[in-house]
Amino acid sequence: MMYFAHEIGRAALKPMRILTSAQSTLLRHPKSPLSRIPGARSIASAYSVFGDLTRRYPKPAFNLNTTICDGEQVDVHEAIIKRKPFAQLKHFQRDVTRPEDPKLLIVAPLSGHYASLLRGTVEAMLPDHDVYITDWRNACQVPLSEGDFGLDDYIDYVMDFIDHLGPDTHVLAVCQPVVAVLAATSIMAEDNHPATPRSLALMSGPIDARVDPTEPCKLATKHKLIWFRRNLVHPVPAPYPGAFRKVYPGFLQLTGFVNMNLKRHAAAYRELFRSIRDNETEKVSRHREFYDEYLAVMDLPATYYLDTIKRVFQEFHLARGCFRYRGRLVNPAAIRNTALMTIEGEKDDISSPGQTRAAQDLCINVPDSRRIHHLQPGAGHYGVFNGSAWRNDISPRLKAFIRAA
Repeated sequence: MMYFAHEIGRAALKPMRILTSAQSTLLRHPKSPLSRIPGARSIASAYSVFGDLTRRYPKPAFNLNTTICDGEQVDVHEAIIKRKPFAQLKHFQRDVTRPEDPKLLIVAPLSGHYASLLRGTVEAMLPDHDVYITDWRNACQVPLSEGDFGLDDYIDYVMDFIDHLGPDTHVLAVCQPVVAVLAATSIMAEDNHPATPRSLALMSGPIDARVDPTEPCKLATKHKLIWFRRNLVHPVPAPYPGAFRKVYPGFLQLTGFVNMNLKRHAAAYRELFRSIRDNETEKVSRHREFYDEYLAVMDLPATYYLDTIKRVFQEFHLARGCFRYRGRLVNPAAIRNTALMTIEGEKDDISSPGQTRAAQDLCINVPDSRRIHHLQPGAGHYGVFNGSAWRNDISPRLKAFIRAA
């Protein structure tokens, strides 16, 4: 009922949002007599903030239309090269012929935000790489007829996408998918699959969530799995295409994200109020650019969500050596010919330092000459794959690692 109540609440707010938007325009327009009422700009600003807080945020676009190759600007076109019910493989095609550039598959997290959250990650790698990304679908848009989707299905998708790209593919897993991607690489290596990744970079994810547990990790162990099933899993209401599919709703995940830094978000919206009131358009634009992405969330398939809680955050299967994929024991020691890089942020409050580095201890047969670990000083979770630390420090190291693999 929670999902249904959430939709009813949104629908109930829509007339008020339309009304306040119109009033805000009247109070701010220079030719409107209402704009000369004392306090008009403050009232209009409050109405605008109300609109920002209550509107729906659609799936953001990547908007990566150009990049720089060899000092020249070239056009970039997005193309879907493989479609599956719960994801599609997206290619950022550059209008330049550079066969020497490594193929890079970026595996985006399926954790509430869209793949476009990695816009900065893609942007930094585009000039020197042939970039692809996993573009996960909002579960509320996937009809029940398409079947279920769990953690093993996620691994299937990763292996299928790598196989589609073929040999000499380099893989970068960001945050949550590090477990599934390491499992997929282990299986392919053990099977001597010709498309086994040439290199694997694991970034800020829970290979071993027992290491210095963060608040999300503590929440997972604080409650039994039945608590998550009863309180956080809800059926999608009509008229969504995925009606009656059980999901972990994106709005619940967003609530958790916001509560982790509630004071910071509250301060950001107080600043937005002042910026709108004082007509500081650049500040308003920066705020909305960030929150248009941050507040756009997607539903997760319930089976996948509960699988991840149990196997990754409660029972730590991969770290304990008992992770099974469709009944088959996953053995990271089978990885021998794939170079390995692990990347962490010193101040990561979602996947703390050490959780990702644990992969180095599991992949015991990767030669020392083909493995590297990087801890980025001062970086939080999002700073590892977006922002100045990513652009100036982390991505150059990652590019050098891929070229040397």
